[in-house]
Amino acid sequence: MGIEKPLEPPKNGLLVPDLIPLAYEVLDAWKILIKGVAQILHSIPVYGCSECSEVHVALEGHQIKDCLGPTSRDRHSLHSWVRGSIDDILVPIESYHLYDPFGRRIKHETRFDYDRIPAVVELCIQAGVDIPEYPSRRRMKPIRMIGKKVIDRGGFLEEPKPWRLGNPSTPVDFDTYRASERFPPPLSEDIPRIAQETMDAYDFVRSGVMKLMKKFTVKACGYCSEVHVGPWGHNAKFCGAFKHQWRDGKHGWQDAIVDEVFPSNCVWHVRDPRGPPLRSALKRFYGKAPAVVEVCMQAGAQVPDRYKPMMRLDIIVPESDEAKLVA
Repeated sequence: MGIEKPLEPPKNGLLVPDLIPLAYEVLDAWKILIKGVAQILHSIPVYGCSECSEVHVALEGHQIKDCLGPTSRDRHSLHSWVRGSIDDILVPIESYHLYDPFGRRIKHETRFDYDRIPAVVELCIQAGVDIPEYPSRRRMKPIRMIGKKVIDRGGFLEEPKPWRLGNPSTPVDFDTYRASERFPPPLSEDIPRIAQETMDAYDFVRSGVMKLMKKFTVKACGYCSEVHVGPWGHNAKFCGAFKHQWRDGKHGWQDAIVDEVFPSNCVWHVRDPRGPPLRSALKRFYGKAPAVVEVCMQAGAQVPDRYKPMMRLDIIVPESDEAKLVA
């Protein structure tokens, strides 16, 4: 109808003043989370399957036959365990960093002209966090839209060159890259304290991201795990999920949820890490927990009450010969 749509911050390109302190707190908690997990993994062993995405936190891998990898048939669905890393606990979900989220959309030919950073960090930057390596345009006047068409965005500005282009291997404190090398093993008496701080940081990051996503738009592909922080998705054609040929490799964008930006990555809960490995015959008696929660719990942290039902702490695990007698 040609009627201009009234927009409220941040939909009009302006910041929300009340959310700027929260964005800084989320970024600080994210740094504490990475540091804490990297330090704890020096003493708590983690295993990952080389054929699928299964992760297990214990002295040895479990024996539950639920592997769906390409060669799982040869192994009777048993997992092929290798030593894991921090990326198996904190699943790296990256997004393109945009100097101007309302500016030019990323095309397939220009996808290498933009940095890739953790989606949580990009969300904090768009919410008001200033990081010198990753500048962002701060508008003083709101954009104007009619329908879905932007009629006034204040013009296009020249975007700075990607910071990673000149420093491709430089580690940063808000990325998991080479985190185990940057943070040395802690003292044994400090591990429970670090585990509790990491657990608290995990809960704060998750709740903070949930609050920011209620205001700032985040898109996720309905076919693959690609995430984009911004009012609309990018046009890079690298979706390799089901029937991607029909879409010419384009992503199917939809509104994202918290688990797509900050995955919980649930793993089997192990009551006795030094005991016998978990078995398929008793699988229905085991519980699960987010990987960070499981790692911190084994390091000495107190488990919040909201995770206890899914960990099934009130269930007594029977012996293998007693499982047949359970109704």
